[in-house]
Amino acid sequence: MPQFERYIGIDYSGAETPTSSLKALQVYAADWVMPPKEVPPPTSPRKHWTRRGVAEWLVSELSGQKPTLVGIDHGFSFPIRYFEKHRLPPDWPKFLDDFQNHWPTDGANTYVCFARDGSCGQAAKRQGDPAWLRLTEQWTATAKSVFRFDVQGQVATSTHAGLPWLRFIREQCGKQVHFWPFDGWEIPTGRSVVAEVYPSLWMRRFPAEDRNGDQQAAYAVAAWLRRADTDGSLARYLNPSLEPQERTLAQVEGWILGVT
Repeated sequence: MPQFERYIGIDYSGAETPTSSLKALQVYAADWVMPPKEVPPPTSPRKHWTRRGVAEWLVSELSGQKPTLVGIDHGFSFPIRYFEKHRLPPDWPKFLDDFQNHWPTDGANTYVCFARDGSCGQAAKRQGDPAWLRLTEQWTATAKSVFRFDVQGQVATSTHAGLPWLRFIREQCGKQVHFWPFDGWEIPTGRSVVAEVYPSLWMRRFPAEDRNGDQQAAYAVAAWLRRADTDGSLARYLNPSLEPQERTLAQVEGWILGVT
């Protein structure tokens, strides 16, 4: 019996502002019966999803009765060396609070680059080294550091744009949503889950048909989550084979679902 009833794949974008209409921000959803379908944004003057719009929509979706598994394509935390450098406790919720205080990238009319150049926030006090990798990134051949900006395929901008919205979802949904693996490797029955994903692991496993790259990324996430849950393989991905020390580290740094 599958653990979830609905599967949502999100290909994220850190471009422009939280209320900018972004073509690269794509959402696909599936359930046991229906394969992934593109989810259009709510009717508004904006043609495409905004980061704020996605966060608010997820709050609504995850507040319902259907256990839902959501995969979002950006880093959920930082390498342990960041915590050590800035003398932060190894506590993910406190990390989110501290990050949003220094990098308020969820603010109106705020670009990530505004925080980077000191126009808002206190980002200068919370910097990381592009050479630093989380353990899960070390286990993923092509993954890049969450601090490596301005290179092709970088995830730094989307990570720095998305972290405050994880905090927003967590605050709004409370215990209705389990943020994996920070809230624990074991997921209570009936609970919805939000997890970090890396679409490149799965994009070639599913025919692209007429979808562009961003659409295919979101589609592949939803399709893989659905398949893994319905064929019974999801459990081993939610509980990867890690040494106790690695497991403790991953509950601070986060883990990419599907990396084993």
